[in-house]
Amino acid sequence: MPNPSETMKQLRDLALRVSASDLELEPTEERPHVWGAIMELGYPTGIATLMTLAEGTTSLYFSNGGGVIGAGEHEAVREAGEMFLDAVQAQLSGFQSVNETPTPRIGRVRLYVRTFDGTLGIEAHEDDLASDLHPLSPVFQAAHAVIAAIRETAGKSGD
Repeated sequence: MPNPSETMKQLRDLALRVSASDLELEPTEERPHVWGAIMELGYPTGIATLMTLAEGTTSLYFSNGGGVIGAGEHEAVREAGEMFLDAVQAQLSGFQSVNETPTPRIGRVRLYVRTFDGTLGIEAHEDDLASDLHPLSPVFQAAHAVIAAIRETAGKSGD
């Protein structure tokens, strides 16, 4: 039986490696640069990873195993995911190009943006993002709206 934490690591790596062309995505008028967004939160028990891609994929998974894969099949999650991607597009200047994609330390958040020109990222304190003390707080809030939609949907379906 596969190790759940190894499976989650593979899903994370795939989200950071897959290309827009692999997914047959092209720039749109609304989102000329952004086609994917990933938010990772560092907790004492591990890393929580939220991934949203423009073709409708949304997943939330945990480094210690477990999560919700394919949540984007639900309309509420898909709509929240679109708002997350729109928030990232609107705040794109707050990100910088990255060559590496490490996970965050405890109490920190890493946001990664998949663009048609490469991967961008930023790391910040979770408290700063949560309390509107950071320019990327709107992105953080939009990501948390996706997580809330995933939780609500999972609760309704009995998962």
